[in-house]
Amino acid sequence: MRRREYDESDARVRPGRGSRPRTKTRPEHRDAVPGMVVAVDRGRWSCVLTDEVDAEVSEADGAVTSDVGATAGSDGGVNPGAPATPDGYRRVVAMRARELGRTPIVVGDNVDLVGDLSGRPDSLARIVRVAERRTVLRRTADDTDPFERVVVGNAEQLFIVVALADPPPRTGFVERAMVAAYAGGLQPILCLTKHDLAGESEFASEFTDLDLTIVHGGRDDPLEPIRELLHDKLTALLGHSGVGKSTLVNRLVPDADRAVGEVSGVGKGRHTSTQSVALSLPGGGWVIDTPGVRSFGLAHITVDDLIHAFADLSDAIEDCPRGCTHLGPPADPECALDELPGKQRRVAAVRLLLVALKSNDSWSTGG
Repeated sequence: MRRREYDESDARVRPGRGSRPRTKTRPEHRDAVPGMVVAVDRGRWSCVLTDEVDAEVSEADGAVTSDVGATAGSDGGVNPGAPATPDGYRRVVAMRARELGRTPIVVGDNVDLVGDLSGRPDSLARIVRVAERRTVLRRTADDTDPFERVVVGNAEQLFIVVALADPPPRTGFVERAMVAAYAGGLQPILCLTKHDLAGESEFASEFTDLDLTIVHGGRDDPLEPIRELLHDKLTALLGHSGVGKSTLVNRLVPDADRAVGEVSGVGKGRHTSTQSVALSLPGGGWVIDTPGVRSFGLAHITVDDLIHAFADLSDAIEDCPRGCTHLGPPADPECALDELPGKQRRVAAVRLLLVALKSNDSWSTGG
């Protein structure tokens, strides 16, 4: 028998891992369901689905579609086994998809989700897209910190909660919060609490010329004016610790059960809310309770960012000389804002915000 001759075609080379063809094409996730982030906790995001989920998707793999879902706990943490609240939304716990990398996702963000959307205990969905934010509330640790932190996304209003006593109010903090709101596209509203302990006339008068809406949110104050402002809107609450944010939230959302604390002996509030959480309001709308802040840095905001938030002043600064800080004389003797007829008080009020933007002392930041 003739011996067989072999050639290279007889050799079979086992492909290695590195020879496998790779592609950067990612799935389009056309079946993704829109939702909103309501809480963040250690790499997990609690979301509410803002659209109806297809029954086939919801019931896949025997998923339970009853009123069992993932909710945001009273401390803001993700609570995957809690029953869904009767607000008509299904709550799911989600992770961030790998293709998003380190994309920041905060409370209020609109996202698209895939995976297990049943909301049953131990289920886990994936966030595959984050929509562009319509508004954003940012802050830095202080005015020397180059790293900005997104506090809330897509909020329409910023409720600046201030106690008139215990702890004492600070106009500098309110001005800084207003600067961040105007620059981020939010409408600021001043909410005064504890006015039974001190008069408000002098403090509230500081903001008369800024057309700032002022409401009362103390324990004994009627809630109807506040409910009208919050109706069908996404509103963030901001303030020092101990000013009554969580107390106000508990009155607006009785089932929220947010922790309430007391003020320390040195006049500073203790942190009771440790994480931001969005809560649905009876009758429509959402309120975001944020942790108390001791400082509010504005390193990411420029002078022009603030001026452009005021439609009646933004066109005038086009005539200002280069490098103008819009503070007026003696620093800026040729500032065009001084030439606006009938706007002197308005310009003076806005310049107080500009001073707050440039300052970073402990009084103005609430230290």
